[in-house]
Amino acid sequence: MSAKLIQKIDWLSILLYFSLVIIGWLNIYSTTLTDENTSVFNLTLPYGKQLFFIGLSVFLIILVLSVEAKFYERFSSIIYLVSLVFLLGLFVFGKNVNGATSWYAIGGMTLQPSEFAKAATALALAKYLSDIQTSINRLKDQLRALLIIAIPALLIIPQPDPGSALVYASFFFVLYREGLSPLYLFIGLVAILLFVATLIFQSAWVAFGSFAIVLLVFIVKKRRNKRTSVLPYLITLIAAIGFSYSVSFIYNNVFEQRHRDRFGLWLRLEKDPQKLDEIRKTIGYNTFQSESAIGSGGFFGKGYLEGTRTKGDFVPEQHTDFIFSTVGEEWGFAGSTLVVLLFSILLLRLLFLAERQKSQFSRIYGYSVASILFFHFAINIGMVIGLLPTVGIPLPFFSYGGSGLWGFTILLFIFLKLDANRINEWL
Repeated sequence: MSAKLIQKIDWLSILLYFSLVIIGWLNIYSTTLTDENTSVFNLTLPYGKQLFFIGLSVFLIILVLSVEAKFYERFSSIIYLVSLVFLLGLFVFGKNVNGATSWYAIGGMTLQPSEFAKAATALALAKYLSDIQTSINRLKDQLRALLIIAIPALLIIPQPDPGSALVYASFFFVLYREGLSPLYLFIGLVAILLFVATLIFQSAWVAFGSFAIVLLVFIVKKRRNKRTSVLPYLITLIAAIGFSYSVSFIYNNVFEQRHRDRFGLWLRLEKDPQKLDEIRKTIGYNTFQSESAIGSGGFFGKGYLEGTRTKGDFVPEQHTDFIFSTVGEEWGFAGSTLVVLLFSILLLRLLFLAERQKSQFSRIYGYSVASILFFHFAINIGMVIGLLPTVGIPLPFFSYGGSGLWGFTILLFIFLKLDANRINEWL
């Protein structure tokens, strides 16, 4: 790296990145430490492997920062297409792990291409939106942008890996920043509310409620404007009722029982206490134990390496998606707040950096990075503390795994390279 780059790069973001990575590794060490093995370089245990992954991340950082900034914009389409090829290749060459064909086996390691496809999609979306050089208010542009986002998500869903596919919804925050009508966000919010309401109250009651709300809004509008047409309200009502009944059909006929149990546990749909307790001990076991571990930590926690539930392996695979439960037990409310603050400061910093970019491409990519990290952060912690259903989304820089760490590292440092080059973007 040149001395010029060292001066221009945002060191606060780098400091926050390494702080989160180090704290994440300390918690992985705590969850996977055994009495027989105490060496931090033991590559047969997750904490030793994660240390190796962190070392390779430093190499990736140097590589990403050494590449000319214009490369990422100029070859964004090719990078995106290559990522799609790797996702397609999983259907032929992929390795099945825990029921999902999401990895390539390379020697003794596995690589998950969906973790790298996020950065590739962010680059492709930034390239397309910056090329049209207008607010994304034409239907043609909206459909093309949606296609860029949807293709990798649709390739990830059948692996099956719905958690990773769900992350692509974060790009709608980016589209909103670039001029997408708030109507789309409103429709999305209504769809979520209809989805939840259908599971809780059933489609017939949702249809009745939708009719009452639409009728009330129409009457109010009609009083203000006598020429108000009934057609848009009729279409809205039909769409709401149709969506509700489709949710009911998919939930009962497409979702597997384990998926229904997860939603049922989240929304407390099961009224039978005995069956609810049985679901908690099976499908909801991880969440229940995670909540218990966090709750037992109190304000200051039990102390590093002193978590009894962590040491007792109460939370299965605690070093992956449920790593935050270790923070809650051993570091308590104070430590958990510190981690949340570090993530929040990083996200706010990225938004600040995105807004100061001189090129639309860099700004859009910066917002994509912030949106993806926020989505992972919010859903993972919400899942661990029981506010959201378990969907298998890792906590950035914390959860064990080389692909995840490398994917987030590449995603972040491409933007830091673009930011360091912002002075030259118009030259």
